[in-house]
Amino acid sequence: MDKSSVVHFARDQFLYSSSLESITIMIMAKKGDIAKMELLHGDPYDFEGPKWIHENIEMRSTGSDELYDYYRQTIRLPHLRARYAFRLTDHDGKVTYFTEKGFYEELPEVGLLFALPYLHHTEVFSAPEWVKDTVWYQIFPERFANGNKDLDPEGALEWGSAEPTPENFFGGDLEGVIDHLDYLKELGITGIYFTPVFHAFSNHKYDTIDYLEIDPQFGTKETLKKLVEEAHNRGIKVMLDAVFNHSGYHFKPFQDLLQNGKDSKYKDWFHPHSLPLDEQNLNYDTFGYVSSMPKLNTKNPEVKDYLLTVAKYWVEECGIDGWRLDVANEVDFDFWRSFRKTVKNEKEDAYILGEIWHDSMPWLRGDQFDAVMNYPFLTAILEMFREETLEPSRFAEKMTKVYHMYPHTVNKAAFNLVGSHDTPRILTECQGDIAKVKQIYTILLTFTGTPCIYYGDEIALDGDQDPGCRKCMPWNEEEQNRDMFAHVQRLIALRKDNPVLANEGDLLFVHIDPEVVMYKRESDEADAYILINLSDNEKELSSEEWQASELLYADSETKWDENHLSISKRGYAILIKQK
Repeated sequence: MDKSSVVHFARDQFLYSSSLESITIMIMAKKGDIAKMELLHGDPYDFEGPKWIHENIEMRSTGSDELYDYYRQTIRLPHLRARYAFRLTDHDGKVTYFTEKGFYEELPEVGLLFALPYLHHTEVFSAPEWVKDTVWYQIFPERFANGNKDLDPEGALEWGSAEPTPENFFGGDLEGVIDHLDYLKELGITGIYFTPVFHAFSNHKYDTIDYLEIDPQFGTKETLKKLVEEAHNRGIKVMLDAVFNHSGYHFKPFQDLLQNGKDSKYKDWFHPHSLPLDEQNLNYDTFGYVSSMPKLNTKNPEVKDYLLTVAKYWVEECGIDGWRLDVANEVDFDFWRSFRKTVKNEKEDAYILGEIWHDSMPWLRGDQFDAVMNYPFLTAILEMFREETLEPSRFAEKMTKVYHMYPHTVNKAAFNLVGSHDTPRILTECQGDIAKVKQIYTILLTFTGTPCIYYGDEIALDGDQDPGCRKCMPWNEEEQNRDMFAHVQRLIALRKDNPVLANEGDLLFVHIDPEVVMYKRESDEADAYILINLSDNEKELSSEEWQASELLYADSETKWDENHLSISKRGYAILIKQK
């Protein structure tokens, strides 16, 4: 037994509350090293004479990555406290006990075990309940629809008349979104994520001029109110984008600092290294090295109060349902803790989503964000479908690792995406191969988390890296791939009608063929099996586990006969078995 590879800490993804009266415990060990993993747990004050009273339960194997096997188990805590240890049995039958203080041949005294002193209800992580059932649709407002040409900025081009550039405008606005809410309802969308809508200079609006005004190109506060109301009438939530790491060049406090230097009352709103500011040699902190996006000093009480006012204002004024936080990892933790309290006090079930591209556990402890954007999911998808460098077994290992980086309660709210305004279109990533895109969406819409569709992907819109991925949405159905639309629509409906495909089920990868991705979703009510054939050949597959299953959905060439599946080349299938 390789003891150095056994990993557990009494916090974060290794120990977390799964309800008000239960906790989930996770442990990892060297792949293939442990024959049996058991959990010994009990109340730290429960004794009969000198004997500690405890229970013994086997840990569930929940997957493997390249190096580790993972095990999880959930236990109920009648008195909201616990001491626990692990009993590890290797393949030679040797037993070892693992505790907070190390490894022992016999179970040591209670004081040496792992501890959960008390499960406080205020510390139970809980994302808004509605999020786990939401299918998001990301809208880049300048390119979705033009509903009021009177609002078009000077020099705006006719809709879709040219390729997108960093400078051109086509007049997309909020009225255009209102006009097409029924389209989103028909698709099955239950949440809209908008990139910034506040007054800004550029077409992308990440360079804010005024955080308390809607960009005149998009409409007014009344327009946004109407949009939120109309969306809510259709069962659709609305999330706005908050750019609190940096402002735009034309933000009045920054302009004041540029003009007045050391005499500016806003000099502490930013991070100048010296004054006056030097835009050429960049003697102040910015987003990246972009001189027109100066970094805000969120430790400054005035800045903090201003931005928290913004966060509260749009929830209160327009009834929005959530905030997506741009460049969230570059803003201090203390600010985000205050942000959470402010927003949740205004709307308890508001969704707070952070844009972070790396390990995000420090932001997901219940005091800052409800979730982060799941970029590791996107990365693994691209490696398997774009580069074709990731075999199904390696994809399973990568996703299993990601799946165990966070508590399962966090995974349910994870924002899964396969494209955005910052990435090439998924169809372009797949070199125009619609079959691959259909497979990708089959995975996206049957995976743990809350999935997001980038506008136009559902009709097979293409486009290279920004600005190519920001084309005008074509509204002529003759320019849309309606077969792709029907595929996405069907998957969304299946996800809604079968909760095991969404967040009611655990997820476990299963090996069945070297060229087939297969994972199982399991709940108390049903088991579902998702299969993706990556090869250019038909595959004949069968499993005893599938007995009594039915074919829920598949491509037109795939055939099902009792427990035998003939899955077509580049095909997909979803099986379900009710319990």
